[in-house]
Parts: sequence; structure tokens; C-alpha cells
Amino acid sequence: MAAKPILLNAFNMNCVGHINHGLWTHPRDRSLDYHTLSYWTEQARILERGLFDGLFLADIVGVYDVYQGNVDVTLRESIQLPVNDPLLLVSAMAAVTQHLGFGVTVNLTYEAPYLLARRFSTLDHLSGGRVGWNIVTGYLDSAARAMGLDGQIAHDERYDRADEYLEVLYKLWEGSWEDGAVWRDKAARVFADPARVHKVRHAGRYYQVEGYHLAEPSPQRTPVLFQAGSSGRGQRFAARHAECVFISPPTKEAARQTVKTLREQLVAAGRRPDDVKVFMGTAVVTARTEAEARQKHAEYKDYASREAGLAHFAASTGVDFGRYDLDAPVDYGGGNAIESATRTAQQHGWTRRKLLQLFELGGRYPAIVGDPGQVADELVSWIDETGIDGFNLSRTVVPESYADFVELVVPALQERGRYKTAYGEGSLRQKLFGAGDRLPARHAAAAFRVPPG
Repeated sequence: MAAKPILLNAFNMNCVGHINHGLWTHPRDRSLDYHTLSYWTEQARILERGLFDGLFLADIVGVYDVYQGNVDVTLRESIQLPVNDPLLLVSAMAAVTQHLGFGVTVNLTYEAPYLLARRFSTLDHLSGGRVGWNIVTGYLDSAARAMGLDGQIAHDERYDRADEYLEVLYKLWEGSWEDGAVWRDKAARVFADPARVHKVRHAGRYYQVEGYHLAEPSPQRTPVLFQAGSSGRGQRFAARHAECVFISPPTKEAARQTVKTLREQLVAAGRRPDDVKVFMGTAVVTARTEAEARQKHAEYKDYASREAGLAHFAASTGVDFGRYDLDAPVDYGGGNAIESATRTAQQHGWTRRKLLQLFELGGRYPAIVGDPGQVADELVSWIDETGIDGFNLSRTVVPESYADFVELVVPALQERGRYKTAYGEGSLRQKLFGAGDRLPARHAAAAFRVPPG
């Protein structure tokens, strides 16, 4: 049996400080240029040179105001504030690449499905079918208040709303325009056949929509669907909808169990175990020798902000760690933020001191440090021992962290026969799954397609 090829996304965000906080202060880091197109087009070119499958763009609505009850650390360290719209980056990056995919985070709680459907169809057209959507429902009370709500919607209800939201989108993307509806016939003066374009009517618990999808069918119709929920309710949602799932496990055993449970739920939902690609978040620090890599890692740590990492994690769990002494037990109960992050912290009994130790690079993802061969071997080990399919590589110092990986680690993975040497043809979905541009018939979206004829 051939060894599983490794999939790779770069993990970034349209802001100064994303995951590994404080590294924007490093003299070689260019994150302060995040609001320029050249910053993003340069990264896209680097990633395509390294045959990356995609650039995964995170996003957040709201601010991190849990730690110490204010945004002081958030602003001083630029912890995802300011943060600009990720969708507006895609066209520029697509214009300078041919194959790189783009997974873009959009919070559905604060977006009308009718307009979101058009935006993703537009980007799918402009990119030639290279767009994915990372489905999130939000977890910040600050976002809820900013959007006119009294507080955050309860965790499981957020997923109930998301299920209905996806139903509306499937009706628009998959069912409003039939295949063959678009003629583009100048001689007959017919752009589209009215008999094959249908009004969507949806009257649900949370959404009421009546109208035609505003965009003609794009190459993928529905963008590749990413999702990052690891709670029980989140995994049930993923089993029904997701094609790619993003996890951040603390250990290989935790990763293995998460993957096993997810694949069992896929089968229970009438799908195949391999219908979802699982990506793990990690950081990589590499150089030509192990000694140089260790030296670089130590240098990065000098610029990282552990406190900023703690402030970020406070928002993820809803716990103000500023109220706790270094070794005091932390009460993780009663939160309404990211359930999987809170559960992991509670299971490990993470105190403020332990968290500060974990955030040595300013973030919660473990760093793989070593020469190209050592890094490649560790990545392969995670794939083979846990059942994940690939990695979301968080940035450290930009752009060198991605350039180093492309120059040094990609050839090492290729030498081991675990990474592609050229892109395949077709859409992002075709590249990831090799089964065509559209969602398969066993996916939930297929129920909303108009039967042919």
C-alpha cells in the first residue's frame, strides 16, 4: 500500500499577530506590512513554489477582552487586532498563482446566507475553482455585543443555526441553477434558460429566504468546506458537512482519538471515512543543520510574548487567567467559548504557569524544530501514527518561516516519497480528493440539487 501523501496549508490571518504572538517585533519579520497587497502576493508565490495545497486564512469578529477584563494587552501586542477582511485578499493572490487554494474563514452568525453565497461563488469564479470556506459560528461575547446581541448564542444552538444556514446555502449553490441552465448563446440571444433557473424558498426556524442565487454556477458550485470544531456537537456538524477539519491536539494520542471518532461519525452519517481530510496545526522552525535550527528557535523565543499567548487563550476559553496566581487551580467551568479548548485545558489541569511554559513561541501550537530531515521525519510520524492527512503551518517570522520550509523541508519530504512533485489539474476539491470539482452524491448538499431532465 502506498504511503499517504502529506497535505499542506499555510495558516495565516489578515492581521499583525496571529498565533505565535510577539514575533512581529523580530527585525526580519514583515507582519507590519499585512495591509499591503505585495505582502500577500509574495507569500502566495512562495507557497505555490512549495506546492502548498492552500493558504488557510483565519478570521475573528470581535476583540479579545477577557484577559484582565480589557483590551490593553491585546492592543499592545496586536493580538489579532487590528484585523482586516480576509475575503478581499483572495483575488490578488489568485491573480499571481495558478494552483494554490484559499480556505477563508467567515463567521456565519453575522452574515446573511443570501449574500455570503454570492461572495463565495464570485471568488470561486475568479480563482478558477480554488476557494474553500472555513465555517465558524463565533465564540466571543465582544462580537455578539458589537453585532447588537446581548451575549453569545449558546454553544450547541450555534451549531443548530449553522445546520440550517448550510441548508440555505446548498439550495442556492446546488439547486437554484441547473447544470446546462447557462447557454451564452449570442445568436439566439439567450444567456440562460429561464426554465432551468429556480427560485429558492426557505422558511426555517432561523432563516427565511426567497430568491434566485445571484451568481451562475461556479467551477465547484459549493466551495470546499472547512471546519474546526472538535466538541461532540462540532464533530456531528463536521460529519454532515465538512470536507476538511482542522484540529490542534496536545499529543499524538489525542490526535489519534479525535481522528478515529470523526471517521466513525462520518460512516454513521452515510459518508466514507476518507471523505474528510484532517489538518493539524503546528509551527516549524528549520535550518540547514540542527544546531542552526535550535539557535533560530532560541532567537525567536527572545521576541515571543508568552503573556500575549495567555491573553489569546483566555478569549478561547472564556477564562481570565489574570485573576489567578501562577500555580492556583483554574476553574474552567461554565464557559461558552471554544468547548474543545476549554475541555483540553481542564483535562490537563493547566495552570497559569503551565500555560506560560507552553506558549514559549507566543502561541498554543507545538513547534517542530530541527534540520530538514528531522522535521520531515516528525511530520511523517504524525501522519502515520495518528491518521491525520496534513498540516496547517502557522507562521512565525514572515516570510522566512514559509520560505525556509519550501526551500529545506519540501525537498526532504519529496525524497521520502511523501509529498507531491507537481500540482495536479482541476479545482481545489479535485486536487484534494481526486474525484471531480463538485461535492459527491453522498454529501448532504446533494439532496438539494435539481434532478437532471
